[in-house]
Amino acid sequence: MVLFNAATKELTAKVVYYGPGLCGKTTNLQHVYDSLPQDGRGKMLSLATQTDRTLFFDFLPIELGTIRGMKTRIQLYTVPGQVFYDATRKLVLRGADGVVFVADSQSPMLDSNRESFQNLIDNLKEQGADLETMPHVIQWNKRDTPNALPVEILEREVNRFKTPTFEACATRGEGVRETLTGIAKLVLKHLSEKYGGALEAEPPPPPMPLPRPRAEESKPLEVEELSGGEMLEEIEELPGADGKAGTKTTALHLSAHTSVVEVPVVLDRSLFSGEGPVEIKLKLYLK
Repeated sequence: MVLFNAATKELTAKVVYYGPGLCGKTTNLQHVYDSLPQDGRGKMLSLATQTDRTLFFDFLPIELGTIRGMKTRIQLYTVPGQVFYDATRKLVLRGADGVVFVADSQSPMLDSNRESFQNLIDNLKEQGADLETMPHVIQWNKRDTPNALPVEILEREVNRFKTPTFEACATRGEGVRETLTGIAKLVLKHLSEKYGGALEAEPPPPPMPLPRPRAEESKPLEVEELSGGEMLEEIEELPGADGKAGTKTTALHLSAHTSVVEVPVVLDRSLFSGEGPVEIKLKLYLK
């Protein structure tokens, strides 16, 4: 669930690192965190558990560019891998915009990888989300171990939706940045397609132009400020049909602060009587 901050012109997306216990989720995030400059990272928060060294969650904003003029940041979270922390995993997974599934490449961990991936699908489904359509990548971690399974087997047994995968050794930092870049591109592409047209406000319509005289020379508008409660009486000279001047008196009661703007307008006398243009002044009373 992407968050929009109109004050800072930022949108924030949430990416969760998911996988079985001790697969390397925390190691991934710790390496990313340590490789970032201090002014480009947020504070990492953690909650240690008694049975595992994994993080309960961590918070890591990363600036990745802009979408329609808004800065994009990503928050990275980990979830506990143990089965008895399933309620916690559901809580951290809520509102995720993307997922990195970290799989343990070691042969004895194949069943745990399959169970954890199915658990990810089930937990998302409970929240009304579908992993098949959600941006996600898979990292084959611990490729340096002697009992690591071939990637072909891992692809067949775990990667159900043929999502992009990355080989890694998180303890040495290999493949960590590539994994993060992969999920970031998918998330940003998804957000751009889903929200890109709505992030930039429609420009306001241009103001209506005031009438201007058809003559080449025009005088600047004269604005007269009047205080509320005054009685205004206007006497105007108007051209008559016979060419003689007439008068028109208008009385206005100003109930609020009012501005009077005089706008010269040129009319064609032939529309009324006689020939040649007639210039009159139109007064606008703006409250």
